[in-house]
Amino acid sequence: MSKAHVVDHPLVQHKLSIMRDKGTSTQGFRRLLREISVLLCYEVTRDLPLVMQTIETPLAEMQAPTLAGKKLVFASILRAGNGLLEGMLELVPSARVAHIGLYRDPETLKPVEYYFKAPEDLDARLVIVVDPMLATANSAIAAVQRLKDRGANNLRFVCLLAAPEGVAKFIEAHPDVPIYTAAIDERLNSHGYIVPGLGDAGDRMYGTK
Repeated sequence: MSKAHVVDHPLVQHKLSIMRDKGTSTQGFRRLLREISVLLCYEVTRDLPLVMQTIETPLAEMQAPTLAGKKLVFASILRAGNGLLEGMLELVPSARVAHIGLYRDPETLKPVEYYFKAPEDLDARLVIVVDPMLATANSAIAAVQRLKDRGANNLRFVCLLAAPEGVAKFIEAHPDVPIYTAAIDERLNSHGYIVPGLGDAGDRMYGTK
C-alpha cells in the first residue's frame, strides 16, 4: 500500500476523532470536514511545480515562485465529495471543478452514474478526485476511470477515511493514482461500511438518513 499516504498531522487526527463521535452535531461535522479538507489539500498539493516570475515588491524587483502550468481540477464525487471540495476551494479558489454523480446500489454495492460534468483539456491538468470515504472503492474506481476516459492522465485521490479492502482494490485498478487519506481503518462490515469509521459521511454532513 505504498501508494496510500496517511496524513498523520496532529490537527488532522484530532479533528477526525471529533468527527467520529456519534454525538457530534451536523453543524460541527460539516465545519470539521471543511477544516480537515484544507489540511488534506495542503498535503496533496505540496509538490506542485513552480516557476520563477518577475514581480515588484514595495521595495524592489525580485524573482518570485508562482505555480506552473494550467490550473488544477478538483473532481467531487457527489454528494459527499462536496464537503471536501468546499474547504479545498478555500485554499485553491482558482481551481476548476468537475462533478461526478454516483450512488451505490444497496444490493450490489456497485456504482451507478447519474451525472458527469468536467472542464475541458483534462489531459493538461492535475486532477484531484475527492470523496470522504474509500470503502468498497467501487465509486472511486468508476469516477477515476470516467475521468481517464475524458483524457485525464495525472490524478490523485483524496479521502477522509479508507478501508484496507478499498485501498487494495483501488490500487489494483488504478496503480498510477496515489491515495491521500487521514486514516486507514480496520475493515469493512457486511454492508460495505468502514469500521470503526464514522457512519455515512453524506448523511452526517447534511443531516439526512
